[in-house]
Amino acid sequence: MENELRRFLAERGACDAGFALLPDSGSQDCRYAVSVVFRLSDAVIDEIGDGPTPTYYQHYRAVNALIDRTLLEAGLFLQREGYRYIPVAASQSINDAEQHYAGRYSHRKAACLAGLGTIGKNSCFIHRQYGCRVRLGTLLTDCPFEWLKGPATFDPCGGCVKCVEACPAKAISGKSWAPGMPREGFFDPAACSAYMKTASRDTGRGAVCGLCLAVCPYNKIQPV
Repeated sequence: MENELRRFLAERGACDAGFALLPDSGSQDCRYAVSVVFRLSDAVIDEIGDGPTPTYYQHYRAVNALIDRTLLEAGLFLQREGYRYIPVAASQSINDAEQHYAGRYSHRKAACLAGLGTIGKNSCFIHRQYGCRVRLGTLLTDCPFEWLKGPATFDPCGGCVKCVEACPAKAISGKSWAPGMPREGFFDPAACSAYMKTASRDTGRGAVCGLCLAVCPYNKIQPV
């Protein structure tokens, strides 16, 4: 099933996929996850200079829509095989009394548990090969996958602070992430969100920043 899903997802544009068991999935039966990775356009991100661009905003939205469509199709594929599924939206915050600026389940956490990469100082997921110029999707299911690699262990940042220096919201503390560390321990999502709301006035329809992706040197190397 894992190989069939990989082929299915690759045909729809995914550059990588992994599988994980999530005891904290929030579902009694759908406790396995399919983590899907889609590459962003280097040409679009390289145009980001001092702030958000309308082109990157539109690209970000289009890739999110593709991810949501792909997760739905993958879920229907699993359902035809007799399994249940819950797609986690590519970009949807569910704010309640306990959490803010977070979705149903962390795509980054699922991708890390699936062994696809780790989290950088900029709070972005960093894929082993493609760096942080990627978007993620997560599909919860009761399909019992066997190929579970487990968390990846590598430090992509070291002493680098380029994202800290570039962040216009001053949301990145410069601390390195470690498994189990809350996002607020090294990144301020409220400051990031507030900046993007202000920046959207200039782009007209909305904004996603992207500066921390654009300056990350890990995108310039091809690790093994």
